[in-house]
Amino acid sequence: MAITRIQPLSAHLQPCAAPTDPAEKQVYTVWMKSLVFNGHGCTIYGQDGRVAYRVDNYACSRSREVYVMDSDGKTLIKLLKKNFGVFKTWKGYSYRHGPAGLEQENSKPWFSVQKAHRILKKGGQYSSRAVVTVCMSGKEYKVDGVSHKSEYRITAADGEVVAETKRKQTASGVVLGEDVLSLTVGPAADRLLVVGLVVVCGLLNRCI
Repeated sequence: MAITRIQPLSAHLQPCAAPTDPAEKQVYTVWMKSLVFNGHGCTIYGQDGRVAYRVDNYACSRSREVYVMDSDGKTLIKLLKKNFGVFKTWKGYSYRHGPAGLEQENSKPWFSVQKAHRILKKGGQYSSRAVVTVCMSGKEYKVDGVSHKSEYRITAADGEVVAETKRKQTASGVVLGEDVLSLTVGPAADRLLVVGLVVVCGLLNRCI
């Protein structure tokens, strides 16, 4: 079974950018490529241009087990792929570091992501939607456009946009390739949750 680890570089070497005002949105650059030669994965950069998170699964693609780590290499989330018939589901489990070492915080998943159904948009085009359930609180989010590799939006149950990705543009307005995205995260969003969802979308689209 292939295992993928998502590991930011040490905060002392590659600090993550943080907004000066907590009310500001955070913008990341997501490159759907691994930093490892001939590897599979993606790299997420902060606003300062430094690596914030990395996904490296080397020569293996379509991994069924993914780990999200903090800047010190400690596991924060484990993502597991579950197949229920035709439905594709990813479950995220939170971790903590107690006196006994690394422990799974709860036997129940923190959140689950299920690729649900296709919806008909204006113009006769179809788009896929994924449903996110935060199991601990019961909150639900929707990811519209999950079938698109470069543009999708995460919204709360009340319709508020939590985060969205678009193809990145340079300062001169040049649109980069589909594998270079701009991720905008709302000020009130759980950024760790959003990072986990972005990785799951990449896995659902077989980009990682």
